Amino acid sequence: MKTGSMRRLKGAPFHHLPEAVTRARENAGLTQKALAEQAGFSIQLMCDIEAGRRNATPEKLRAMAAVLKCAVAALQPESGVTQLDNEPPTALERQAC
Repeated sequence: MKTGSMRRLKGAPFHHLPEAVTRARENAGLTQKALAEQAGFSIQLMCDIEAGRRNATPEKLRAMAAVLKCAVAALQPESGVTQLDNEPPTALERQAC
C-alpha cells in the first residue's frame, strides 16, 4: 500500500468544489499558472483540480486558500466533506473569496 498519496477513490466526494476554486482564483485576479506557482504545485494539477479530474488534498486546499486569502471552506462543497480544520476560524478565514 502506498503512503503519502491522497487520491480520491472513484465515486468519493472531492475535497473541493471545482467551480469555487475557479471563482476564487478569478476574483483574486490570478491565472491558473500564477496560483499553481504561488501555492507550490504544477499547472497541470491546477488545471485538473479546476476541471474536476483530480482531487485537491487538504494540504493543497490550505495552500490555495492562503494564496487566495480566503477560507478553506470557501473552496469546499457545502455537503459531502467536513471542514478540514478543527480550529476556530481566524478573521482571515472568515472572509469569503
